[in-house]
Amino acid sequence: MDLAICSLASGSSGNCYLVRTPSAAVLVDAGISARQVKLRLEAMGLSLDDISAVLITHEHADHVKSLEALAKKTRAAICMSRGTYGALDFELDEDRLMLFSSGESFEIAGMDVKSFALSHDAAEPVSYSFGSGGRRLVIITDTGVVTEEIFEEAKDADILVLESNHDVNILRVGRYPWFLKMRILGERGHLSNDSAAELLLRIAQEEAPGTEKERIVLLAHLSQENNFPEMALATVSNELSRCGYIAGKRLLIETLSRTEQSPLYWV
Repeated sequence: MDLAICSLASGSSGNCYLVRTPSAAVLVDAGISARQVKLRLEAMGLSLDDISAVLITHEHADHVKSLEALAKKTRAAICMSRGTYGALDFELDEDRLMLFSSGESFEIAGMDVKSFALSHDAAEPVSYSFGSGGRRLVIITDTGVVTEEIFEEAKDADILVLESNHDVNILRVGRYPWFLKMRILGERGHLSNDSAAELLLRIAQEEAPGTEKERIVLLAHLSQENNFPEMALATVSNELSRCGYIAGKRLLIETLSRTEQSPLYWV
């Protein structure tokens, strides 16, 4: 086992993921309290001192809530795009900052990391593809569309954390104000269940027979108001099945809780 992920939280009330190798650990985003990060790491036998770096995707509060506190409580490097840092309403110790432009690659904690652009209403939103031991883990949330760059990262993933934020019909008839509905549905909003299914179907269709990758897909950032886990899972699984691709046959698909810690998924 070379690479793993655990979701500490995944949703609009807070996002934080632990990415691990057998010898290192980093966080992606810090959208829950530092106390909860500490407690959830301890549940896996880790401490804040074990975190080598915190990588930030963008400046929205549900991704940076505890970043200042974690920067003070740990010795971790803090990594983010230059645009994201410029959009923060607080400053961090520059000696521990690693700033980059979207698309740049670097090494953190023995993992090769590639940043790639998202389509979201933030200053310079990015996400990350992690590689270790020939395995690859890719996180794709907080994007309104799947660009070709995003698809190229997704198709190589052994573990794919994929946004499945909302059901379009529930969102359209729900109680959100119109401007918020349009934000979520827009090209700089969030991926729907249908969009997640379309991405996975395209990956499946482009794999040559006999070369299909064994893959773990974790549906993430589910809306509390406009989705529920059973619907996200059914929408994605049914679309794949309709086209002849059966989840469970070289493909594990599960949903991540908005508030609860997930298992640790290894490949």
